[in-house]
Amino acid sequence: MNAHTSHAKGREKLLAHLAMLTFSMLVAGSFSFGGIAARTLPAEPLTLLRYLLTVVVLGGLTFGVLRVPFRLPRQFWRFVILGGLIALYMVTMFHALGFTSPVSTGAVFTLMPLISAGFALPVLGQKTRPDVLAGLVIAAFGALWVIFRGSLDALFAFGVGRGELIYLVGVIAHALYVPLIRRFARNEHPLAFGFWVTVATVFWLLVPGAGPLAATALTELPPSFWLAVLYLAVVTTAITFILLQFASMRLPAAKVLGYNYLTPGFIILIEGVLGHGWASPTVAAGALITAGGLVLIALLPD
Repeated sequence: MNAHTSHAKGREKLLAHLAMLTFSMLVAGSFSFGGIAARTLPAEPLTLLRYLLTVVVLGGLTFGVLRVPFRLPRQFWRFVILGGLIALYMVTMFHALGFTSPVSTGAVFTLMPLISAGFALPVLGQKTRPDVLAGLVIAAFGALWVIFRGSLDALFAFGVGRGELIYLVGVIAHALYVPLIRRFARNEHPLAFGFWVTVATVFWLLVPGAGPLAATALTELPPSFWLAVLYLAVVTTAITFILLQFASMRLPAAKVLGYNYLTPGFIILIEGVLGHGWASPTVAAGALITAGGLVLIALLPD
């Protein structure tokens, strides 16, 4: 490998890390908007609506603005699988929140990078080295500390119930989704790839969401709802997919999903900026531990 090629690959990996940092911030911002939308419309029609809008946005951007040639992809079963995994993750998340708290689901969420590291071996042949695994464990500890607000009592009170088990199914699905992006890539344009994944996701969501959505008077929904849904559809779904797809093609699965650990810390930061109160020093320490673990992961060779 010559110096120019090595430099180009190093630059692409740096951009991949920056993509995942942006991904974490955008996902964190979606919690506030998601709460607004969820107070207006039930989970199933809400999720279907956001993905229908995403199909329109991604389709217009991909085939209209960027003029990527429109053609049906080969081996469409790839997108059926990926769309099914995303739909399963979204549905189980909303259903789990009907049985348990966001804190408990957040604790289950922190298992995702470690599960994805396990999937990377059979799916991609990627072995997660001990030093990368150590960074993931450090980051996970910091994330759990943030989620439980630095309270050992809250941590020990966490119980594994029906909601946690439901969400665990979705977390496993999403953990498998990341290495499969790389496995299923066939040199398609990234936006076209994302478009067809989103189309497949919509088909999976039609069963639970089409009836309730058809019965909803959409024109009577408040402007705040539509602002929230547009953020979820354009930013949290379309843009974050592009960022995730870009990073997944350049970084190991464990490193990609490790950035999910930053989401709780970003949520606390956003809440503080919005005037909802700042985190305590003990919680901020947990966020710093998470950041330290991710810096360690980022600096380690692949």
